Amino acid sequence: MTEISAARAFTALHTAAAPLALANAWDVASARIVEAAGAPAVATTSAGVAWSIGAPDGDALGRARAVELVERVVAAVGVPVSADIEGGFGASPEEVGETVAAVVRAGAAGINIEDGARDPAAFAERLAGARAAATAAGSELYVNARIDTFLAGLGEPGAARLDETLRRARTYLAAGASGIFVPGVTDLEVVAELARGIDAPLNVLVGPGDPSVAAFGAVGVARVSLGSSVAAAAYAVAQRATRELLATGTYAATAGGVPYGELNGLFAH
Repeated sequence: MTEISAARAFTALHTAAAPLALANAWDVASARIVEAAGAPAVATTSAGVAWSIGAPDGDALGRARAVELVERVVAAVGVPVSADIEGGFGASPEEVGETVAAVVRAGAAGINIEDGARDPAAFAERLAGARAAATAAGSELYVNARIDTFLAGLGEPGAARLDETLRRARTYLAAGASGIFVPGVTDLEVVAELARGIDAPLNVLVGPGDPSVAAFGAVGVARVSLGSSVAAAAYAVAQRATRELLATGTYAATAGGVPYGELNGLFAH
């Protein structure tokens, strides 16, 4: 699959009629497991990637190591890959563009890039830099712009926060974003308001107890992500197994793992 065809295929997966459901991966093994389970695309989680190589989440990973992981994942799977590049791994729009160019060369079909605590106008410039770099590379890269108003509790709750989110979404789409990611909100009424007010595919972050993928699709969501929770759950198994082993000398926490032959077979050529 060429980069252009992968980007087009990935973009086409974003539909409320059948939302793109992503169990985010953090290394080659998790990416292969996700693909083998039938997922039509793989998306990385910046937190999981950072943890796996000993860095904290939050722009501490660095461009080179992030791109290296994307390259390995793209080479290992046959479905489109979206790379979480945090804030862009750069201090300026030009440096963000350099990151995006490297990610495109690595074969990514899409990216996630987050505004965090940045000024929305400044973040829009970073998005413009990302889009310009993708276009210069001949890529139709799907740029998923993450808005952290709900996740970080920015601004007054209620209508004011919703309005600010919609304002940012319009600004980011005008700057070159393909879709909008609003983590931190799963209330279907609020999500429906976001979907109605955003003229692009909407992505939400989900976890235990949240509405189903179908329920989100019914209110206009086109993409549902598990984010770092899969990696965190995997590490919880290691934590439980170690505590049990040391405390009682037993091994029940390791039950239910992927069988050795099945997991090893994902890498057979």
